[in-house]
Amino acid sequence: MLEERRAGDVGVWFVGARGSVATTAVAGCAAVAAGLRPPTGMVTETPPFAASGLPALTSLVFGGHDTAACPLPKRAEELTAAGVLPHGLADAVRGELTAADAEIRPGGPSAGDTRTDDALIASFTSDITGFTRRHHLSRTVVINVASTEPAPGPDDPRPAPSSLYAAAALRAGCPYVNFTPSTGLRTTALTDAFAARGLPHAGRDGKTGQTLLRSVLAPMFVQRALSVRAWSGTNLLGGGDGAALADPAAAAAKNAGKERVLTDTLGHTPQGEVHIDDVPALGDWKTAWDHIAFDGFLGSRMVLQTIWQGCDSALAAPLVLDLARLVARAHEAGLSGPLPGLGFYFKDPDGGPAALADQYAALLAFAARLRDAR
Repeated sequence: MLEERRAGDVGVWFVGARGSVATTAVAGCAAVAAGLRPPTGMVTETPPFAASGLPALTSLVFGGHDTAACPLPKRAEELTAAGVLPHGLADAVRGELTAADAEIRPGGPSAGDTRTDDALIASFTSDITGFTRRHHLSRTVVINVASTEPAPGPDDPRPAPSSLYAAAALRAGCPYVNFTPSTGLRTTALTDAFAARGLPHAGRDGKTGQTLLRSVLAPMFVQRALSVRAWSGTNLLGGGDGAALADPAAAAAKNAGKERVLTDTLGHTPQGEVHIDDVPALGDWKTAWDHIAFDGFLGSRMVLQTIWQGCDSALAAPLVLDLARLVARAHEAGLSGPLPGLGFYFKDPDGGPAALADQYAALLAFAARLRDAR
């Protein structure tokens, strides 16, 4: 049985490194590694992954890009006050938060930034490669956990900021994960270039709440031969995501993945829409409500309603740590291109089935493939 490897520390470079998800991931990794908290929500800490040769949590080194200036220890204190992090944890892992914050570099482009796209990519690449060299890392995984950006239009003169970071990951020779609905490497040029470089990648849009439930319920209707007529939803959320998704274009990018799960599973797109409302008072907490209208035997009309309430960053952080470990191991094993076995984690995955049960089976097969790799 393979032990967790420590052939060299592994870098985790967050785009959006001072946001709630990244802060919770850094604090959570330190807490679990020190035995202060159990690894609840981390699929990679369950028995099927014990022999997959994943990097140990103690081997992960964090850094990243962000346009925000709030230091990670302060951000962790804010998350504690909001009830996201347990009381006392920020102080217990302050050293790890401070070390990660020292490796955060200014992102962009910000207002007034006159650098060209190539200059921005070169700067981001230099930051990532410098981080990898300073810490003598065996590899660095770049993970986008920044706020959702609007999808670029066909006539936009510049690529989306998320694509600039993806291009920097490519130049730096780093595997890439897009945990957001933003464009990232979903351009023909970048996808082809990643394949040519032999780099693995996974995404897009982490599945943490409403869509997770949809991916469980939709197959139930199909398997029981029940006809779904309409599926509507509402999301109430605050924090950075709420503010970002108040932009209709950003909300449209987010909702595309939610709709895709239903379309792929049901075989059609039911009537109804998803509405996203910014409620700043909710902070990092969110409520998702779904109303499902379906037909039963002899046309009897029925309804299922669900309510999901949770803390988005606490739901996302363990998945982000899972993906960092899985993609790093895939890179070590020589895998390249899209990793459909990781579709379990995404609303809009790079290939693979849409139903959660099938995605989990594919993930277990992927873990076995890593176990057998040398």
